[in-house]
Amino acid sequence: MTDPRVTLYSRPGCHLCDVAREVIVRVCDDLGEQWTEVDIDTDDALRDRFRDEIPVTFVDGRQHDFWRVDEQRLRAALRG
Repeated sequence: MTDPRVTLYSRPGCHLCDVAREVIVRVCDDLGEQWTEVDIDTDDALRDRFRDEIPVTFVDGRQHDFWRVDEQRLRAALRG
């Protein structure tokens, strides 16, 4: 198994996080990619860093999006 290419930083009860997760699952399933999710409320530093931007999406260790995940943009990043 390979390391996840996509990381979703989120928090429970976040509607935008739920929508972002749906997009990430769909895209990663279609492309055979792994992804992971991190609850920012489990780490003070993450909460301080991302509190006003969640959901935040990273691809290959670099910030890709925040607030919303554009499906086509995510697909392009994972293909490129």
